[in-house]
Amino acid sequence: MESLSDTQWDVVISGTGLQQSLLALALSRSGKNILHVDPNEYYGEAEAVLSLQEADEWAAQHQSADGDGVFAAAQATRPGGAESSSSSRAYSLALAPQLIHTRSELLSKLVSSKAFRQLEFLAVGSFYIHQSSSAESSAPSLSRIPSTREDVFANTTISVKAKRGLMKFLKFVLEYDSVPQTDVWRPHADDSLASFLAAEFKLDADLQAYVAALTLSLDGNISTKAGLAAIHRHLTSMGVFGAGFAAVYPKWGGLSEIAQVGCRAGAVGGAVYMLGVGIKDVEEASSTAETHDELDIVLTNDMAIKSKTLVKGLGKPAGASRRLSRLTAVVNSGLPSLFETVGEGAPTPAVAVVAFPSGTAFGQEGASSEYPIYALAHSSDSGECPAGQCVLYLSTLANPNAQTHLEKALSSLLASLSPGDQEPPQLLYQLCYEQIGFDTPSVDIDGQSVVFSLLPLDLAFNDSALDPVRQAWEMVLPDATAGEREEYLVFTDREGVDAEDEFEN
Repeated sequence: MESLSDTQWDVVISGTGLQQSLLALALSRSGKNILHVDPNEYYGEAEAVLSLQEADEWAAQHQSADGDGVFAAAQATRPGGAESSSSSRAYSLALAPQLIHTRSELLSKLVSSKAFRQLEFLAVGSFYIHQSSSAESSAPSLSRIPSTREDVFANTTISVKAKRGLMKFLKFVLEYDSVPQTDVWRPHADDSLASFLAAEFKLDADLQAYVAALTLSLDGNISTKAGLAAIHRHLTSMGVFGAGFAAVYPKWGGLSEIAQVGCRAGAVGGAVYMLGVGIKDVEEASSTAETHDELDIVLTNDMAIKSKTLVKGLGKPAGASRRLSRLTAVVNSGLPSLFETVGEGAPTPAVAVVAFPSGTAFGQEGASSEYPIYALAHSSDSGECPAGQCVLYLSTLANPNAQTHLEKALSSLLASLSPGDQEPPQLLYQLCYEQIGFDTPSVDIDGQSVVFSLLPLDLAFNDSALDPVRQAWEMVLPDATAGEREEYLVFTDREGVDAEDEFEN
C-alpha cells in the first residue's frame, strides 16, 4: 500500500457512479496513472444495485428524512418474509433503474468502445396505462399503449374516429422536426402537450394520457416541444435492434452493470481500484512542493497521495434539484401477462412499463395522485430476482402523499393482474425512499478539480449526462490531438486479447 503514496497520480477518481465509471472507460487507453476509489463497498454509487441484506443496511443508513445527501427517508420491510440470508444474493435491487432507448448515444459509445461485449441487454416490452375501476367494472385494469401503425389497428378499445386522430399524430411526430410540421407546433412549443394534442389532433383525454405516458414525464405537464422530442425518440427507436421494442435494459443491474464494465476497462488499462475508501481531505500543494500542479489528497484510510487531478461526484446536492419518491417491491408472482411478446419475431421482454396518469383515483375515499406514477416491472429474466417472482419499481415526484399513493398504486396494479376471483400476488419485500437529482446534468471544473452533478431522475436515460463526461475527459487530456478528440471512446480490440475476455482478466 505504501507504493500508492509514492506514485505520481495523473487522476484520482472518487466514486464509481455512472459518469465517473464512463470517464474511467474513456481514459482506459490513455496511459495515465489513475487511482479510482469509492467509500462504498459496492460499485455504482447512486446507480448501484443491492442484495436484500445490503438493501436493509443501506436503508438503515439513509432512514433520516432530513438528510442532506442524495437519498433520504429509506425504510425496508418484509411483509411476506423474503429470505434475508440464504437467498439474499438472489436479488439485485436497482436504486435508480432507467430504460435505455435503442437510439441512445450511450449505446453507441458502448459499442464503439467495445464495452458492449461485456453487457447483455434485455428488451423493454409494452407500455400500459392503468385504468381505475369504473361504473362498468369494479376492478382496475391495464390497457396496452399502441405506438405503431399495427398496434393502433389491432387495438379494440379505441374507436375508429379516435384511431384516425392517433394515426395522424403518429405520422406527424415521426417527422416533427422538419417542415411543414415545425410550422404547426413551434408556435405552441411552450404550451402543454395535452393542449396541443387536443387542438391539433382532436385527441380526447384518454388518448392524451396514452401519448403522455410514452414521454415518461415526471410532472405530467410536459411542454409540446419536449413532449414531441420524447415521443419521436420512442417511435424512432422501435425496431432498431429487433421487432416489438424501443428500449433495452442491461441484465443484472441496469446502469450499475454499465458502471462496473467501465471500471473493469479502467482496471485492464492499469487503473488501481479501492472500494471502501473515500476522500478525507484535499489541499493544493504547498508553495515549497517540487511540483505546484499537484493536489495533496488524504484518503479515509489516512493514506496521503498526490495527484494532478481529482474527479468526484456530488455527494451533497446543492442548487436547483427535484426529489423523487420511490417504492421497490418484490412479489411472489412472475406476472407473466406483463411480459408477453407483442408480435412475430419479437423477443420475450424482461421489462414492462405501467403508467398511472395524474389524477388517478385510489380507493373509494377519492384520493388521487398529484403527479403521474410509473411502475417498471422486471421479470426474473433481468437477473434481479428468483424465478417465479417479479420486481416492481414505482416512482412519482415527491409530495406529502407520495408514499401513500405509491403503496395504493402497487395494490391496484397487483389487483389488475389478478384474473377472476384469484388473490393478488403477495408482497415479499418493500423498500421505500426518496432520491434527489438534477433536471440538467453538469460538470464543475475548478482548477484541478472536477465535480459531476447528480444525474437526472428521468426513467429513460438522458444522453445529456454524457456531455459532462466528455468535458472531464478533455480537461484531463488538454493536449489531445484533433484526431484523438474525434476518436473519443472509439477503441479497437486489444491485441492478443480475446474480445470475449477483454475485461475479465
